[in-house]
Amino acid sequence: MKIRIKDNSLRFRLTQSEVAKLGEDGAVSSFTEFVNRPFIYSIEKTGEEELSAEFIDNRIVLRMPEIMITEWTSTDRVGFEGQTGNIKLLIEKDFVCIDNTLEDQSDNYPNPNMKC
Repeated sequence: MKIRIKDNSLRFRLTQSEVAKLGEDGAVSSFTEFVNRPFIYSIEKTGEEELSAEFIDNRIVLRMPEIMITEWTSTDRVGFEGQTGNIKLLIEKDFVCIDNTLEDQSDNYPNPNMKC
C-alpha cells in the first residue's frame, strides 16, 4: 500500500492482494519504521456511508464503507473519493507504471493505457 500526502489531500493506492485482503478481512495496513516508533497507515471497513479519515497516535486510518469495499473488490472500479473536514481523500487501485521504475510492480493492476 502506498500513501501520498500533499497539503490537505491524502491518497491511498492498493495492489491486487491488498484490495483482496481488504475485501476478505475488512482491514489492511502498512507501516514505515522510524527510529523511535512506526508510522502506521491503514484502511478499515465501516458501516458509515462516506469515506473518512483520522490521525491518532502516529496512525492514519482511512475508514471505507462496506458497500464501497464490496463494489471495489467485485468490479473494475478504480477508486473512490471523499472528504473529512479539510482533508480530501482518494483511494484507488495501483496500476503498473508505464515508464520505467525500479519498484516491484508484480502485484499491481494491469495499466489500461499500456499497448500490447
